[in-house]
Amino acid sequence: MRLILGLIKGLIIGGLVGFGAYEMGMSGGWNWVTYGVVGALVGLLVGRPIWSHLLDKNSTVVVAVLKGVVGYGIGVGLYALVAKVWGGMDLAIEPLSESRNIYNWQFLMGAAIGGVYGAWVELDDAPAKAAADEPAA
Repeated sequence: MRLILGLIKGLIIGGLVGFGAYEMGMSGGWNWVTYGVVGALVGLLVGRPIWSHLLDKNSTVVVAVLKGVVGYGIGVGLYALVAKVWGGMDLAIEPLSESRNIYNWQFLMGAAIGGVYGAWVELDDAPAKAAADEPAA
């Protein structure tokens, strides 16, 4: 269940950031920044979000910040793999009447990156279950 939840959260975050970049016409070199921001936001908001670390006195915000920094690197790295190593593929979306390379459809690529990283973070950063039958001291 956590895998599906992380996948959905990542898809939504990545899709929204990617759609914003698409609508603003940020393509080309801006794709590096866009997909990095997708990874960073997914790292900050999925799993144990940053505000849960702020409210928990037994936790530290550094964990959430590290997830964001690593997420930025993962977003940029996945974009580099698709754009530079694989080369992508042309994808035509009929309602928009244009054909672009897959990594230039920011809302699709952002959702894919966000979904993959979100599922992994949600599984990895699940909150610890409290021991129900803890012996009294």
